[in-house]
Amino acid sequence: MARHIVARTSDIPPGGNKVFGIEGRDIVVFHVNGEFFALLNRCPHEGAPLEKAACVARLTSPEPGVYHRSRVGELLRCPWHGWEFDMRNGQSWFDPKRVKVRSYPVAIESGEELQKGPYVAETFPVRVEDSYVIIET
Repeated sequence: MARHIVARTSDIPPGGNKVFGIEGRDIVVFHVNGEFFALLNRCPHEGAPLEKAACVARLTSPEPGVYHRSRVGELLRCPWHGWEFDMRNGQSWFDPKRVKVRSYPVAIESGEELQKGPYVAETFPVRVEDSYVIIET
């Protein structure tokens, strides 16, 4: 799996999102409750852009007139037809076994860690002799 550095955490404000083109796909990254989630920016129903989706809460009711909100902002409601998806794994709320949005793992790393990177340039010792530069290999 390839890694793509797409933004600083500060580039996506809390409660906001940003779309990135990665390998020919638009992937939307959401910043919700201090966490980041990445999904394909396309509703599987008719292709609505999920960047325009409403971030909603789970609403449950143990009895008439009593409502509980949980997971505030972690569910997406498609802007075209109201289909709802779990931001954590892309599963639909109405048919989790058959319908889902593709989700992608997100990692947050410090700039210092990224600076090290997986690649190391090969270096050679250098010394100067009578105004000639000599590289030792």
